[in-house]
Amino acid sequence: MITRQQLIKKYIEFFKSKNHKEIPNASLIPENDPTVLFTTAGMHPLVPYLTGQKHPLGKRLVNVQRCIRTGDIEEVGDDTHLTFFEMLGNWSLGDYWKKEAIEFSYEFLTKELKIDLKKLSVTCFRGENNIPKDKEAEEIWKSLGIKKIKFLGKKDNWWGPAGKTGPCGPDSEMFIDGIEIWNDVFMQYNKSEKSKYESLKQKNVDTGMGVERTLAIINNQKNVYETELFKPIIKKIEHLSSKKYEDHKKEMRIIADHIKTSVFILAEGIVPGNSEQGYVLRRLIRRTIMNLRKLGFVGTDLINPIAEEVFKIYDYPELEKNKDKIYNEINKEEEQFQKTLEKGLSIFNKTVEKEKKLSGKKAFLLYQSYGFPIELTQELAQDKNIKINLKEFEKELAKHQKLSRTATKGKFKAGLADNSETTARLHTATHLLHTALRKILGNHVQQMGSNITPERLRFDFSHDKKLTEEEKQKIEDLVNKQISKGQKVEFKEMSYDEAAKLGALSFFREKYPEIVKVYSVGNFSKEICAGPHVKNTKEIGNFKIQKESSSSAGVRRIKAILK
Repeated sequence: MITRQQLIKKYIEFFKSKNHKEIPNASLIPENDPTVLFTTAGMHPLVPYLTGQKHPLGKRLVNVQRCIRTGDIEEVGDDTHLTFFEMLGNWSLGDYWKKEAIEFSYEFLTKELKIDLKKLSVTCFRGENNIPKDKEAEEIWKSLGIKKIKFLGKKDNWWGPAGKTGPCGPDSEMFIDGIEIWNDVFMQYNKSEKSKYESLKQKNVDTGMGVERTLAIINNQKNVYETELFKPIIKKIEHLSSKKYEDHKKEMRIIADHIKTSVFILAEGIVPGNSEQGYVLRRLIRRTIMNLRKLGFVGTDLINPIAEEVFKIYDYPELEKNKDKIYNEINKEEEQFQKTLEKGLSIFNKTVEKEKKLSGKKAFLLYQSYGFPIELTQELAQDKNIKINLKEFEKELAKHQKLSRTATKGKFKAGLADNSETTARLHTATHLLHTALRKILGNHVQQMGSNITPERLRFDFSHDKKLTEEEKQKIEDLVNKQISKGQKVEFKEMSYDEAAKLGALSFFREKYPEIVKVYSVGNFSKEICAGPHVKNTKEIGNFKIQKESSSSAGVRRIKAILK
């Protein structure tokens, strides 16, 4: 039996022996990328380097990355879908190409994981839209003795671009007894605005191997829920509910997945809310409660006794450090949802008393606004001998899901990272804002998160009270003073320790590699960063604070624009 830690160590050490440098596990909340809500893959934090920027640790990289994907929340509960997972990955940034990448994959699977060659099959890109068949990958696999090679089209064996334009290319997937274990992506094309595919100057290799799925495969387990990453959580649910997993698989899987994901999102400082990451978190917690109710759980303080198991499975420092806060936020959301459910129940009763029936639209309103799953509404309706127009409900639900998917895709419209001139101006402005806040409010101010879109910047910082009008004006004036000075924006590469000695701002120690980039704005600001920047502050424009508000307990949020 191979454990999670053994698998991760094996993978990292193997690629280190192939001259790869280990990079840190980045935040689940993309710091400089407005196009996605969460880090969705190991390559996500590497986007600037995949498009040509030089990485401080070189051209060969490896890591394990926490990821969240929310596009298939409704599918969670089957054998394959998860919202939170860990991804093992290795990258070549314009260094080795298909031969080495495929040989590394083959060697790790057959020598390190000792997988029987007879069980291994692969897929390659068959060619489509004037892009040729990937014969190169096929020949390499053949030379290694792989006989089971299947060719598939763009739907299955092609990656990207993430937006309308950008790096993309064919991939080669590996399967053990028909279950996908690993994917090697070969970014060799750039898709232009005119939908032309041109060869990239810097060809990259991006690979991904899911920890959960790999553990299940190599330990001969039927699915990810049988692994050590879910078993303790499911056993706790069984114990607390006095029900068996075999009889309630779907509910228990949803509960285990959603609680784990919620704990990791809360550890990042996100709290339940009505937009972006906060909305996803609220939805996960509420779906958890509804599934707990199906198992007979009632009242509040249902989640935390199960969430305890997540802290035992994973060794990320953010979890232990934020444990009390995580528990408190879960309790608060449970109490709030309890009130929402009572409101929904009241609306249900009033509606059916008045109309003696329930339209699909009303059933959907209960689902969308009050978190009532259709099953609960059906149960309540059955008790009162009332029929629901299910076809109308399904029509409304499909419409809502289509809008959700469109909104999610909309996040990608600028590509995986928007490094436009506007974004560079806004990003450099956050450095000036960060330093200005510390100078005006005090050195207790620390960056707690930032989000930049082409329209505005959002900056979260530690401070326990509302800013006065005078403080806001002083901060704004100080930022604009530095802009008007025409300060040079420069960077130097150095060790993290050296950067710390120089006084460079950084508050996410575990997220930085050994060698970092330190950006200086004249003598005013010095900060560890990898985001896009202007060359001179005069390029920024006029800085204007639009709004200052509370983000969560002890954290304030500023939204600002550039004129």
